[in-house]
Amino acid sequence: MKLKTAIYTRRSVRVYTDEKVSTELLKQLIDAAIQAPSAMNKQPWAFGVIQDKALLQRLSDEAKEHLLALIPEKPYLETYKPIFTNPDFNIFYNATTLLTVLAKPEGPNPSCDATIAAQNIMLTAHSLGLGSCWIGFAQIILNTPAIKKELAIPADYLVVAPLIIGYPAKELGPIKKHEPEMLFWQ
Repeated sequence: MKLKTAIYTRRSVRVYTDEKVSTELLKQLIDAAIQAPSAMNKQPWAFGVIQDKALLQRLSDEAKEHLLALIPEKPYLETYKPIFTNPDFNIFYNATTLLTVLAKPEGPNPSCDATIAAQNIMLTAHSLGLGSCWIGFAQIILNTPAIKKELAIPADYLVVAPLIIGYPAKELGPIKKHEPEMLFWQ
């Protein structure tokens, strides 16, 4: 698949088959991630993979509880209350794999560098016939001290991009994109 095709046809996938993503494919995704540019070539990223179904379910349940508790201080979360209270809703959409991109505290802007690495993962996944989706709700729970300790994430590392990866259960069509807001062109 050509790069432009991958960019224009990649979609956030939220419905997956039960087929597990192989270690070999995950290594290819991580290898693509580390080809990303980074400020001062610091390469301030680290990665984590979870394929344990029970752990993913527990993290989803804990995330929903945690997010519900945050509603008073983050009122925008109120919109999502119906899904947070739905026992059948899994924030990882029952994907078989969670591949996280973390930022190490190195260089001028490690979170941006990790984000570029995450985009490489999502485009490469698409080119390999895999689907992906960035799960923003997972960032909050994965960055709590208790979960960091459980997953052996150093306290000063930041989970930037929790990406679910799997085999799409259905074909997704194109999405209409908004026209870009151009602030200057001098």
